[in-house]
Amino acid sequence: MERVRQLASERAVVIFSRSTCFMSQTIRTLLCDFGVNPAVHEIDVMPRGREIEQALARLGCQSTPAVFIGGELVGGANEVMSLHLNRSLIPMLRNAGALWV
Repeated sequence: MERVRQLASERAVVIFSRSTCFMSQTIRTLLCDFGVNPAVHEIDVMPRGREIEQALARLGCQSTPAVFIGGELVGGANEVMSLHLNRSLIPMLRNAGALWV
């Protein structure tokens, strides 16, 4: 769990994903289109990725992507898209220092 917290705090936006996960790629593209430069950790190819996956599950994230903004778990694709649709995502990204505009 400590490793997840450490990785999640390395940048304003951190995504834990799988290299073959379409929704992970969609969320990454959405954030990059806003000008965010997230740290992306693909747990299916990283050493000890299974441990990371288990720690994410203990935090309540059962699938990828697992998105952290400002070091806090936001959730998966559904949560990020909900924030985007209700116009809360951009302010959250600004508050975390992920956007300068």
